[in-house]
Amino acid sequence: MRQELKNIFTHEKPIIGMVHLRPLPGAPLYDKKNMSMQQIIDTAVKEAQLLEEGGVDGLQIENIWDYPYVKGEKIGEETVAAVTAAAVHVKQNVKIPIGVNFHLNGAKQSLAVAIAAGARWIRVFEFVNAYVSHAGILEGIGGELARYRAALDAREDVMFLCDVNVKHGSHFIISDRTLAEQANDAVAEGAEALIVTGFETGIAPTPEKVREFSEHVDVPVFLGSGTTSENARELLKYSDGAIVGSYFKEDNNWKKPVSLERTKRFMDAVWSIRNGKA
Repeated sequence: MRQELKNIFTHEKPIIGMVHLRPLPGAPLYDKKNMSMQQIIDTAVKEAQLLEEGGVDGLQIENIWDYPYVKGEKIGEETVAAVTAAAVHVKQNVKIPIGVNFHLNGAKQSLAVAIAAGARWIRVFEFVNAYVSHAGILEGIGGELARYRAALDAREDVMFLCDVNVKHGSHFIISDRTLAEQANDAVAEGAEALIVTGFETGIAPTPEKVREFSEHVDVPVFLGSGTTSENARELLKYSDGAIVGSYFKEDNNWKKPVSLERTKRFMDAVWSIRNGKA
């Protein structure tokens, strides 16, 4: 296992499970009568504990239900406060490391929450370059983010896990650059690990796409979507770990509750890979 990952995780090929926070205060779908802030926290803790029991190596907390999303600079203080509250409670109730992600490209908010809650990494959708998202054009935030982390003296505390060619958007505006070139753009600007995804949530990248990433950069590469117990061996061959959301949920649907049975099944497959079994 790479040293950068040894500083955070115990096992090689670490698997990060998703804690999908229910709609938070200020979001269009927030419904305090049926899902109060305390219930949101309780649900997050319960699902985090189920994922830990299932054997995952880390947890990523994010405001996925807060759609339609706004750009990072438009994310409200109420959202930051809510994610912080949830992250602190999750951290206090599990023994595995946590990370943070804000939709959409709210990397500075993620970093602030990570420091407050003791998280070890943040996910950054667009670290460099630009793409067209549902919320409009999102530009790279790497330079600003690196300076913010330096100002907060958190260089050794929080790792940047950065998407390249992130899902749910159009990358035509940089289509004259290959995936390998885009990956190297991110690494050259300070990305400490890369995330490779399919076109949307639940869709896996091809093995060829994963291999193209891993062969052209000298930082860890994580799978960011679509990894299952069936394709884990093929995809983890070329990557250093995976962020898994949909597969750990009932019916392979990210909107449904965490399934302990599916989580254990997946982690059994991962341990088979770690142990070198066919």
